[in-house]
Amino acid sequence: MAQLASKGGTPVRTERFPFWPVWGDEEIENLTAVIKSGKWGCLHGTLSDEFERKFAAYQDAKYGILVNSGTTALKIALTAAGIGAGDQVIVPAYTFIASASSIIEAGAVPVFVDIDPHTFNIDVDHAAELLTSATRAIMPVHFAGRPADMDAVLALAKKHDLVVIEDAAQAWGSEWRGTGVGALGQAGTFSFQSSKNINAGEGGIIITNDDLVAKMARAHNNCGRSQEGQWYEHFYFGGNTRITELQSAVLLAQFGRYPEQMKIRQDNMNYLNQELAAIEGIKVLAEDARITSQSVHLFIFQYRKEFFAGKDKSLFIDAMRKEGIPTSPGYSIPLYKQPVFQKKAFGPRGRAVDLPIDYTAVVCPQTEKACFEEAVWFTQNVLLGTREDMDDIVEAIVKIKVHAEEL
Repeated sequence: MAQLASKGGTPVRTERFPFWPVWGDEEIENLTAVIKSGKWGCLHGTLSDEFERKFAAYQDAKYGILVNSGTTALKIALTAAGIGAGDQVIVPAYTFIASASSIIEAGAVPVFVDIDPHTFNIDVDHAAELLTSATRAIMPVHFAGRPADMDAVLALAKKHDLVVIEDAAQAWGSEWRGTGVGALGQAGTFSFQSSKNINAGEGGIIITNDDLVAKMARAHNNCGRSQEGQWYEHFYFGGNTRITELQSAVLLAQFGRYPEQMKIRQDNMNYLNQELAAIEGIKVLAEDARITSQSVHLFIFQYRKEFFAGKDKSLFIDAMRKEGIPTSPGYSIPLYKQPVFQKKAFGPRGRAVDLPIDYTAVVCPQTEKACFEEAVWFTQNVLLGTREDMDDIVEAIVKIKVHAEEL
């Protein structure tokens, strides 16, 4: 008789994991106040300014500039830091496409670097091998909320005079050696899109301790205006990529309950790391004492099929879902294998744009292994569950391993 739910057996659980987003009276009250005020744009209200100040301080930065998305935040941060046409920017191949597409939007050239399989973050040694005379910047991605090795990143940047733009889209509250990520390089960016731990449906923010970067980011975000100029004076090239007061109202409410939620995610991450490390064939990410806080946007582990009767990751993922555990395979292909990069389809209607890199020739072995064979994710709402919920995750994995021949 089959034991696995995917083959007709009884699933480990039928209850759903915590619903996302979490919301309450605070969001409704804040939104109601904004609507009644009639000041719906960030140029006229006060909530956007308030959130910028609070979030920048939370991440140990002097300035915060709210924008309409995390993707926009990256593009503007690059431009504000002086990155432009022809400049090469090193970026991991295992991340969301916005990390690379923002470089294209800034007029620069993405150069894809592999990841360290022990951390799923940028492999700085590989990055050093990719440096050319055109390399102007490096973009570490604090993937899943785990800080990248910023000691190594900053050392490489200092040695070669590189701009550091931190993609911290998933890392609200994460710290490296006690300092908030995003505040370690020239600029850092965060996202408030619907799936994110702090969210307003859409939105993003740039943080920086650099006066000039902050000035230019505000200008590029606000139609090229200068804070010293008149309303209809436009000193720089820029668009309207501002956020609304309605979004900031939601963000302030979300931010208020975030520390408690982050603590729950961190406790569950630590518990899963402990329990899953004891299962042969499951490898959790390496510990690093320099990481003093982690947002845990995703929980990631590596699946080794040789310990599961040689069954492919896709079968394991399907079995986990049938057991009642919402499980993700993560990115299906590296960024350089995305059609848009293979064809360099960066122009209007997919028109090819010539860049000095042949993306069809790029190979990042650890990234490909993560995409095709090993990486397994649990999303942040799962990590808001109870200890009993975490035990169900462990039980499901053990069950599948014991009965792997059924897959």
